[in-house]
Amino acid sequence: MAKRDYYDVLGVNKNASPEELKSAYRKLAVKYHPDKNPGNKTAEDKFKEASEAYGVLSDKSKKENYDNFGHAAFENGGGKGGFSGFGGFSSADFSDIFEDFFGDFGGGRRGSRRNSNNRGSDLRYDLSITLEEAYIGKKQNIQFSSSEKCNSCKGSGSKAGYSPDRCTYCGGNGRVRTNQGFFTVQQTCPQCAGSGEEITNPCNDCNGQGNKQTSKKLSVTIPKGVDDGTRIRLAGKGEAGTRGGTSGDLYIFVNIKSHELFKRSEVNLFFEFPISIADAALGTTIEIPTIDGKKAKIKIPDGTQSGKQFRLKGKGMPFMRRSDFGDLYVQVKTEVPVSLNKEQKELLEKFRKIENEKSNPSIKKFFQKAKEFWNN
Repeated sequence: MAKRDYYDVLGVNKNASPEELKSAYRKLAVKYHPDKNPGNKTAEDKFKEASEAYGVLSDKSKKENYDNFGHAAFENGGGKGGFSGFGGFSSADFSDIFEDFFGDFGGGRRGSRRNSNNRGSDLRYDLSITLEEAYIGKKQNIQFSSSEKCNSCKGSGSKAGYSPDRCTYCGGNGRVRTNQGFFTVQQTCPQCAGSGEEITNPCNDCNGQGNKQTSKKLSVTIPKGVDDGTRIRLAGKGEAGTRGGTSGDLYIFVNIKSHELFKRSEVNLFFEFPISIADAALGTTIEIPTIDGKKAKIKIPDGTQSGKQFRLKGKGMPFMRRSDFGDLYVQVKTEVPVSLNKEQKELLEKFRKIENEKSNPSIKKFFQKAKEFWNN
């Protein structure tokens, strides 16, 4: 089957500018790309046809040969490429075309990819604070080791008066190609790590690295209400990037120390308050501490059972970036007295003799169930 004219394939005339050729191919490549037309043989053929046409017409020397001799310029193996049936351009040419059109769809241009490769590393700093500090928030000065741009070479890695040379391994592209059957795979250059440059006259202060290790100090604001495990990101405060790359980020991981009184669950606080048998039976008013350093009063009604929980609204931890607070839950725990003296024992003996079943409904209910069990 005779090949179609390359200009007809792209839908342009012979006087089309490089920009017009590029625009025409872009439209066809997007329309017929195999990823958008899975299993569609017709679309695949049209995609290959358009790519073949653009591969020839976008190359000045190949276009000239084609204009003079037509398809015959590439027959009999003349300039036949790595893609079977793609007369006139190689798999390397196709990789350039694909990168040119589809690389920038995902932000994958060479420059941005190179900056991404040279981005500085993120750092982690573990910070421990008290529950009280988490309640009110605080400013904390931290010190850590990190890299920063070398002042002597301004981050270039080269001595003053010198510039980095083009990488001899990748030709300054930052990436190298390897053929794997039908496909050409691009990988980061192992010699320049994607920078496309080589340091031939390294800076004496940083040994060509462009960065120097140093001790840094920062003031970090810990917001009130911060919880255990909260991560705070400080953009650009991590390791410095190399050769124009952006700096990494610093992540502060907050650890809340355990408290001797309060236990925390999200924004609510809990603690146990011991009371005597007499206070539980007769009732009383207790005074408890709150996380803000103040005191609060709770009325304990007579007959309060051990484990009873009382809620103090708004006395818990603050919500982060909000004006409201969680609650404080106080659980009373009745304590049985130990080491009784003679008078206490006599009074308790007297109390035991005069107490009736109505005073202890739970005990009465238990023995009723036990009696039924024995009888059965």
